[in-house]
Amino acid sequence: MASLMRLSVRRAASNVSKTPKRNFHDKLYADRLDYPAPNCRFMKEADLSSDMQALKVKERGDWKALSQAEKKELYRMSFNKTYSEMRAPTGEWKYIIGGVSIALAFSAVIYGFQKAYISPPLPHTMSPEWQEAQLRREIAIRNGPVTGTASKWDYEKNEWKK
Repeated sequence: MASLMRLSVRRAASNVSKTPKRNFHDKLYADRLDYPAPNCRFMKEADLSSDMQALKVKERGDWKALSQAEKKELYRMSFNKTYSEMRAPTGEWKYIIGGVSIALAFSAVIYGFQKAYISPPLPHTMSPEWQEAQLRREIAIRNGPVTGTASKWDYEKNEWKK
């Protein structure tokens, strides 16, 4: 038992050393309104061009010296979308309504096919003639004299009570 535990501990320790180390930028970036400032930037340091790297150096200085275009460029290095871009309608509702409509139409076709070709015919007891005869029988045997069918039938006049 002890040798089995030692073997499993060694195997686990060897697997830990083989797992790749994840760094800060391996996290997936996502613009979200509920979490507006993620802890990683949109663009990685390795992906920056020489102009962008020069702008990053300039960023460390006085921000009053930066132009409006440079500030926007710095914002785009950190974030993919602005708040107004995140709140803008995407038109995704059209795909959702279309998908639901297609699913309902498909379900209706399957139901119609089953109703026409698979389900057995209704029993003879569902015909209006049979149900009328059953109602006459219940009246004749005085079925449910307190709250049932017989309580609603006037036996002296042979008609339904009003």
